[in-house]
Amino acid sequence: MTGIATIAMTGSVNPATAAVIEPPVVTAVEPAGDVVGVAHPVEVTFAKPVSNRAAVEQSITFESTKAPSGRFTWLNSRTVQWNPDGFWPAHSQIKVSVGDMSTSFETASSVVSVADINAHTFTVSIDGEVAREMPASMGKAKFPTPQGRFSVLGKESVVIMDSRTIGIPLEDPEGYKLTVNDAVRITWGGVYVHSAPWSVGSQGYANVSHGCINLSPDNAAWYFDTVRIGDPVIVQA
Repeated sequence: MTGIATIAMTGSVNPATAAVIEPPVVTAVEPAGDVVGVAHPVEVTFAKPVSNRAAVEQSITFESTKAPSGRFTWLNSRTVQWNPDGFWPAHSQIKVSVGDMSTSFETASSVVSVADINAHTFTVSIDGEVAREMPASMGKAKFPTPQGRFSVLGKESVVIMDSRTIGIPLEDPEGYKLTVNDAVRITWGGVYVHSAPWSVGSQGYANVSHGCINLSPDNAAWYFDTVRIGDPVIVQA
């Protein structure tokens, strides 16, 4: 029999006290009604600034067949984000409740990508099976690719990458302005997994990028078509 795990999130509020505190009116819960990746965070936005954050956190619960633990981050006075420490179960529905309000979202396949800086590879597993291992090139010593666990934030079929946005003038030897295809964003600071035909000769052998994860056009197109918002990307050395 499949059980339902209901998780009340962290907080030091006395449950009896929290039960009588009405949370502020919720204006948005994201994702809601979407199909997302297994590392997708949950954001709750309220109609007015929250004064008792601990009580509000206590009012947010998730129901899933196997919900992960997680942590809260307040993005501003009205919006809180909950990030799972692990992954949501794949092919599942997750119910989000905030006080008396509830909504839900679904997860797709578990698409987990691992970028290995030293091995110069980018490996994608789907539901626990390796689907494709690709030669890759990550950031050079001066512009290293950040390590850690990230989740896909967005997908852009075409994006202009301009070194001036990270403080490098175009006339600098490291300057660039490129039209990039099949770009999958993993940080708001500008790190993408993307097509890089100019570095194909280095992919699998050397790290030559300015921090992004470079793939061949064919591999980048496959990844772009395969990945969803919220899918995890693990960068390791």
